[in-house]
Amino acid sequence: MIEVKNLTKKYGGHVAVDHLSFCVERGQIYGFLGPNGAGKSTTMNMITGYLAPTEGTVTIDGRDIQKEPEAAKKKIGYLPEIPPLYMEMTVKEYLAFAAELKKLPGKERSAQIGAVMEKAGISDMSGRLIRNLSKGYRQRVGLAQTMLGNPDVIILDEPSVGLDPKQIIEIRDLIRELGKEHTIILSSHILSEVSAVCDHVMILSHGHLVASDSPEGLQKRMTGAEELLLTVKGTGESVRSALQTLETIDSVEEMECGEQGCVGVRVTAGSGDLDIRESVFYALANAGLPIYEMSRAGKSLEDIFLELTGEETAQTEEGK
Repeated sequence: MIEVKNLTKKYGGHVAVDHLSFCVERGQIYGFLGPNGAGKSTTMNMITGYLAPTEGTVTIDGRDIQKEPEAAKKKIGYLPEIPPLYMEMTVKEYLAFAAELKKLPGKERSAQIGAVMEKAGISDMSGRLIRNLSKGYRQRVGLAQTMLGNPDVIILDEPSVGLDPKQIIEIRDLIRELGKEHTIILSSHILSEVSAVCDHVMILSHGHLVASDSPEGLQKRMTGAEELLLTVKGTGESVRSALQTLETIDSVEEMECGEQGCVGVRVTAGSGDLDIRESVFYALANAGLPIYEMSRAGKSLEDIFLELTGEETAQTEEGK
Protein backbone atom coordinates (compact mmCIF):
# COMPACT_ATOMS: atom_id res chain seq x y z
CA MET A 1 0.00 0.00 0.00
CA ILE A 2 2.82 2.41 0.95
CA GLU A 3 6.43 2.00 -0.11
CA VAL A 4 9.10 4.23 1.38
CA LYS A 5 12.57 4.06 -0.15
CA ASN A 6 15.73 5.75 1.10
CA LEU A 7 13.71 8.59 2.68
CA THR A 8 15.95 11.35 4.02
CA LYS A 9 15.28 14.82 5.42
CA LYS A 10 18.05 17.26 6.31
CA TYR A 11 17.76 20.67 7.93
CA GLY A 12 21.15 22.25 7.29
CA GLY A 13 23.61 19.98 9.07
CA HIS A 14 20.91 18.17 11.05
CA VAL A 15 19.61 14.87 9.68
CA ALA A 16 16.04 14.37 10.95
CA VAL A 17 15.33 11.23 8.90
CA ASP A 18 18.22 9.14 7.66
CA HIS A 19 17.74 6.85 4.63
CA LEU A 20 14.53 5.27 5.89
CA SER A 21 12.98 2.36 3.96
CA PHE A 22 9.89 0.28 4.78
CA CYS A 23 6.61 -1.01 3.34
CA VAL A 24 3.10 -0.71 4.78
CA GLU A 25 0.70 -3.53 3.92
CA ARG A 26 -2.97 -2.94 3.24
CA GLY A 27 -5.50 -3.44 6.06
CA GLN A 28 -3.05 -3.17 9.00
CA ILE A 29 -2.60 -0.69 11.85
CA TYR A 30 1.03 0.45 12.01
CA GLY A 31 2.58 2.29 14.94
CA PHE A 32 5.52 4.67 14.69
CA LEU A 33 7.20 4.56 18.07
CA GLY A 34 10.12 6.67 19.18
CA PRO A 35 11.29 9.36 21.61
CA ASN A 36 10.76 13.03 20.86
CA GLY A 37 13.03 14.05 18.00
CA ALA A 38 13.24 10.52 16.56
CA GLY A 39 11.79 11.63 13.21
CA LYS A 40 8.22 10.33 13.50
CA SER A 41 6.36 13.52 12.57
CA THR A 42 8.88 14.43 9.88
CA THR A 43 8.42 11.01 8.28
CA MET A 44 4.64 11.36 8.37
CA ASN A 45 4.82 14.83 6.85
CA MET A 46 6.88 13.47 3.98
CA ILE A 47 4.52 10.52 3.45
CA THR A 48 1.57 12.91 3.18
CA GLY A 49 3.44 15.27 0.86
CA TYR A 50 3.41 18.13 3.38
CA LEU A 51 7.22 18.13 3.39
CA ALA A 52 9.46 17.35 0.42
CA PRO A 53 12.23 14.83 1.18
CA THR A 54 15.88 15.70 0.69
CA GLU A 55 16.31 12.26 -0.84
CA GLY A 56 14.19 9.18 -1.44
CA THR A 57 10.66 8.43 -2.61
CA VAL A 58 7.21 7.70 -1.15
CA THR A 59 4.73 5.71 -3.21
CA ILE A 60 1.05 5.45 -2.21
CA ASP A 61 -0.69 2.58 -4.00
CA GLY A 62 1.64 3.02 -6.96
CA ARG A 63 1.46 6.85 -6.99
CA ASP A 64 4.62 8.84 -6.25
CA ILE A 65 3.72 11.55 -3.72
CA GLN A 66 6.11 14.03 -5.42
CA LYS A 67 5.40 13.23 -9.07
CA GLU A 68 1.64 12.64 -8.79
CA PRO A 69 0.71 14.57 -5.64
CA GLU A 70 -3.01 15.02 -6.30
CA ALA A 71 -3.62 11.35 -7.18
CA ALA A 72 -1.53 10.14 -4.22
CA LYS A 73 -3.08 12.54 -1.67
CA LYS A 74 -6.60 11.42 -2.58
CA LYS A 75 -5.69 8.08 -1.04
CA ILE A 76 -4.65 9.66 2.29
CA GLY A 77 -6.52 11.09 5.27
CA TYR A 78 -4.20 12.99 7.63
CA LEU A 79 -4.64 14.23 11.19
CA PRO A 80 -1.63 16.27 12.44
CA GLU A 81 -0.79 16.42 16.14
CA ILE A 82 -2.64 19.76 16.34
CA PRO A 83 -5.87 19.31 14.33
CA PRO A 84 -6.34 22.08 11.73
CA LEU A 85 -9.74 23.19 13.02
CA TYR A 86 -11.54 26.51 12.56
CA MET A 87 -12.95 27.38 15.96
CA GLU A 88 -15.70 29.75 14.74
CA MET A 89 -17.21 27.11 12.45
CA THR A 90 -19.76 24.54 13.53
CA VAL A 91 -18.79 20.90 13.17
CA LYS A 92 -20.95 20.48 10.07
CA GLU A 93 -19.65 23.70 8.50
CA TYR A 94 -16.07 22.62 9.02
CA LEU A 95 -16.64 19.18 7.51
CA ALA A 96 -18.44 20.77 4.54
CA PHE A 97 -15.44 23.08 4.08
CA ALA A 98 -13.03 20.09 4.26
CA ALA A 99 -15.17 18.17 1.77
CA GLU A 100 -14.96 21.10 -0.65
CA LEU A 101 -11.18 21.27 -0.25
CA LYS A 102 -10.99 17.56 -1.02
CA LYS A 103 -13.10 18.18 -4.16
CA LEU A 104 -15.77 15.67 -3.23
CA PRO A 105 -18.62 15.64 -5.75
CA GLY A 106 -21.42 17.92 -4.55
CA LYS A 107 -24.08 15.23 -4.63
CA GLU A 108 -21.97 13.00 -2.33
CA ARG A 109 -20.95 15.57 0.26
CA SER A 110 -24.01 15.57 2.48
CA ALA A 111 -24.14 11.77 2.68
CA GLN A 112 -20.39 11.50 3.38
CA ILE A 113 -20.48 14.20 6.06
CA GLY A 114 -23.32 12.41 7.80
CA ALA A 115 -21.52 9.07 7.56
CA VAL A 116 -18.20 10.31 9.00
CA MET A 117 -19.95 12.16 11.83
CA GLU A 118 -21.75 8.93 12.70
CA LYS A 119 -18.51 6.92 12.66
CA ALA A 120 -16.71 9.50 14.78
CA GLY A 121 -19.59 9.74 17.25
CA ILE A 122 -20.20 13.47 16.75
CA SER A 123 -23.59 13.52 15.02
CA ASP A 124 -25.13 15.19 18.08
CA MET A 125 -22.46 17.92 17.90
CA SER A 126 -23.03 18.87 14.24
CA GLY A 127 -24.51 22.30 15.04
CA ARG A 128 -22.10 23.26 17.82
CA LEU A 129 -19.18 25.64 17.41
CA ILE A 130 -15.87 23.81 17.48
CA ARG A 131 -14.46 26.23 20.08
CA ASN A 132 -17.14 25.04 22.52
CA LEU A 133 -16.16 21.37 22.21
CA SER A 134 -13.90 19.48 24.61
CA LYS A 135 -10.46 18.43 23.37
CA GLY A 136 -11.68 14.86 22.97
CA TYR A 137 -14.53 15.93 20.68
CA ARG A 138 -12.19 18.19 18.72
CA GLN A 139 -10.00 15.16 18.07
CA ARG A 140 -13.09 13.31 16.85
CA VAL A 141 -13.88 16.18 14.48
CA GLY A 142 -10.32 15.93 13.17
CA LEU A 143 -10.72 12.18 12.72
CA ALA A 144 -14.01 12.70 10.89
CA GLN A 145 -12.19 15.03 8.48
CA THR A 146 -9.60 12.32 7.72
CA MET A 147 -12.37 9.91 6.69
CA LEU A 148 -13.93 12.23 4.11
CA GLY A 149 -13.40 10.81 0.64
CA ASN A 150 -13.00 7.31 2.07
CA PRO A 151 -9.17 7.27 1.76
CA ASP A 152 -7.30 3.98 1.69
CA VAL A 153 -4.79 5.23 4.27
CA ILE A 154 -5.38 7.25 7.46
CA ILE A 155 -2.33 8.83 9.09
CA LEU A 156 -2.60 10.02 12.69
CA ASP A 157 0.14 11.98 14.47
CA GLU A 158 -0.12 11.61 18.26
CA PRO A 159 -3.94 11.18 18.14
CA SER A 160 -4.41 10.94 21.91
CA VAL A 161 -2.01 13.63 23.10
CA GLY A 162 -3.56 15.88 25.76
CA LEU A 163 -6.64 13.70 26.29
CA ASP A 164 -7.85 12.39 29.64
CA PRO A 165 -7.84 8.60 30.26
CA LYS A 166 -11.50 8.16 29.29
CA GLN A 167 -11.02 10.10 26.06
CA ILE A 168 -7.87 8.09 25.27
CA ILE A 169 -9.83 4.83 25.53
CA GLU A 170 -12.58 6.24 23.29
CA ILE A 171 -10.09 7.37 20.64
CA ARG A 172 -8.35 3.98 20.72
CA ASP A 173 -11.67 2.20 20.21
CA LEU A 174 -12.41 4.49 17.28
CA ILE A 175 -9.00 3.80 15.73
CA ARG A 176 -9.61 0.04 16.01
CA GLU A 177 -12.94 0.48 14.21
CA LEU A 178 -11.29 2.54 11.48
CA GLY A 179 -8.67 -0.20 11.12
CA LYS A 180 -11.37 -2.57 9.86
CA GLU A 181 -11.82 -0.46 6.70
CA HIS A 182 -8.58 1.50 6.31
CA THR A 183 -4.83 1.06 6.53
CA ILE A 184 -3.73 3.17 9.50
CA ILE A 185 -0.39 4.66 10.50
CA LEU A 186 -0.20 6.38 13.87
CA SER A 187 2.72 7.88 15.69
CA SER A 188 3.02 7.91 19.45
CA HIS A 189 5.50 7.98 22.29
CA ILE A 190 2.92 6.35 24.58
CA LEU A 191 3.93 2.69 24.59
CA SER A 192 0.65 1.36 25.93
CA GLU A 193 -1.22 3.04 23.07
CA VAL A 194 0.90 1.36 20.39
CA SER A 195 0.69 -2.02 22.12
CA ALA A 196 -3.10 -1.72 22.51
CA VAL A 197 -4.08 -0.84 18.95
CA CYS A 198 -1.28 -1.68 16.50
CA ASP A 199 -0.73 -4.85 14.47
CA HIS A 200 2.81 -3.80 13.57
CA VAL A 201 5.36 -1.59 15.33
CA MET A 202 8.17 0.42 13.77
CA ILE A 203 10.64 1.91 16.25
CA LEU A 204 12.60 4.98 15.18
CA SER A 205 15.69 6.39 16.84
CA HIS A 206 17.68 9.38 15.55
CA GLY A 207 15.99 9.11 12.16
CA HIS A 208 16.80 5.40 11.74
CA LEU A 209 14.41 2.45 11.73
CA VAL A 210 15.81 0.22 14.48
CA ALA A 211 13.02 -2.40 14.62
CA SER A 212 9.97 -3.44 12.61
CA ASP A 213 7.72 -6.31 13.74
CA SER A 214 4.47 -7.15 15.50
CA PRO A 215 4.43 -6.31 19.24
CA GLU A 216 4.50 -10.04 20.00
CA GLY A 217 7.30 -10.64 17.50
CA LEU A 218 9.41 -7.88 19.02
CA GLN A 219 8.96 -9.30 22.49
CA LYS A 220 9.86 -12.81 21.35
CA ARG A 221 12.86 -11.64 19.34
CA MET A 222 14.27 -9.50 22.15
CA THR A 223 13.61 -12.02 24.92
CA GLY A 224 15.25 -15.06 23.30
CA ALA A 225 14.48 -18.47 24.80
CA GLU A 226 11.10 -18.79 26.49
CA GLU A 227 11.05 -18.49 30.25
CA LEU A 228 8.26 -19.49 32.61
CA LEU A 229 7.74 -18.18 36.14
CA LEU A 230 5.94 -20.65 38.38
CA THR A 231 4.64 -20.89 41.89
CA VAL A 232 4.47 -24.58 42.84
CA LYS A 233 3.32 -26.28 46.01
CA GLY A 234 6.38 -28.29 47.04
CA THR A 235 10.12 -27.88 47.43
CA GLY A 236 12.77 -26.70 45.01
CA GLU A 237 14.37 -30.14 45.04
CA SER A 238 11.11 -31.93 44.18
CA VAL A 239 10.36 -29.49 41.32
CA ARG A 240 13.86 -29.87 39.86
CA SER A 241 13.58 -33.64 40.12
CA ALA A 242 10.24 -33.63 38.25
CA LEU A 243 11.50 -31.38 35.47
CA GLN A 244 15.04 -32.72 34.96
CA THR A 245 13.80 -35.49 32.66
CA LEU A 246 12.40 -32.99 30.12
CA GLU A 247 14.81 -32.56 27.20
CA THR A 248 13.13 -29.29 26.16
CA ILE A 249 14.23 -27.53 29.36
CA ASP A 250 17.60 -25.84 29.66
CA SER A 251 17.52 -24.79 33.32
CA VAL A 252 15.41 -24.60 36.48
CA GLU A 253 16.23 -21.77 38.87
CA GLU A 254 14.72 -21.45 42.33
CA MET A 255 13.36 -18.03 43.29
CA GLU A 256 11.90 -16.35 46.35
CA CYS A 257 8.26 -17.11 47.07
CA GLY A 258 6.13 -15.46 49.73
CA GLU A 259 3.52 -18.22 49.80
CA GLN A 260 3.92 -20.75 52.60
CA GLY A 261 4.61 -24.32 51.47
CA CYS A 262 5.40 -23.20 47.93
CA VAL A 263 8.49 -22.53 45.88
CA GLY A 264 9.05 -20.06 43.05
CA VAL A 265 10.97 -21.29 40.02
CA ARG A 266 12.14 -19.89 36.70
CA VAL A 267 12.13 -22.49 33.94
CA THR A 268 14.06 -21.75 30.74
CA ALA A 269 13.45 -23.54 27.45
CA GLY A 270 16.32 -24.98 25.44
CA SER A 271 15.24 -23.04 22.34
CA GLY A 272 13.44 -19.75 21.69
CA ASP A 273 10.94 -21.51 19.41
CA LEU A 274 9.68 -23.95 22.04
CA ASP A 275 6.45 -23.62 24.01
CA ILE A 276 7.17 -25.63 27.14
CA ARG A 277 4.05 -24.82 29.15
CA GLU A 278 2.21 -28.05 28.46
CA SER A 279 5.16 -30.35 29.11
CA VAL A 280 5.96 -28.51 32.37
CA PHE A 281 2.33 -28.76 33.48
CA TYR A 282 2.12 -32.52 32.94
CA ALA A 283 5.55 -33.21 34.47
CA LEU A 284 4.61 -31.42 37.69
CA ALA A 285 1.06 -32.82 37.74
CA ASN A 286 2.37 -36.39 37.39
CA ALA A 287 4.75 -35.72 40.27
CA GLY A 288 1.86 -34.51 42.47
CA LEU A 289 3.13 -30.93 42.55
CA PRO A 290 0.22 -28.48 42.07
CA ILE A 291 0.95 -25.33 40.06
CA TYR A 292 -0.55 -22.31 41.79
CA GLU A 293 0.63 -19.84 39.17
CA MET A 294 2.31 -19.93 35.76
CA SER A 295 3.26 -16.95 33.60
CA ARG A 296 5.61 -16.18 30.77
CA ALA A 297 8.58 -14.01 31.61
CA GLY A 298 9.43 -11.53 28.91
CA LYS A 299 10.44 -7.98 28.15
CA SER A 300 7.70 -5.41 27.97
CA LEU A 301 7.41 -3.09 25.00
CA GLU A 302 8.89 -0.40 27.26
CA ASP A 303 11.97 -2.56 27.94
CA ILE A 304 12.41 -3.20 24.21
CA PHE A 305 11.99 0.48 23.40
CA LEU A 306 14.63 1.55 25.92
CA GLU A 307 17.04 -1.14 24.76
CA LEU A 308 16.70 -0.24 21.08
CA THR A 309 16.71 3.54 21.41
CA GLY A 310 19.05 3.88 24.38
CA GLU A 311 16.92 6.74 25.64
CA GLU A 312 14.38 7.37 28.33
CA THR A 313 10.80 7.82 27.22
CA ALA A 314 7.65 9.28 28.68
CA GLN A 315 5.49 6.19 28.80
CA THR A 316 2.98 7.79 31.09
CA GLU A 317 -0.62 8.44 30.21
CA GLU A 318 -1.98 11.96 30.64
CA GLY A 319 -2.04 12.92 34.29
CA LYS A 320 0.63 10.54 35.56
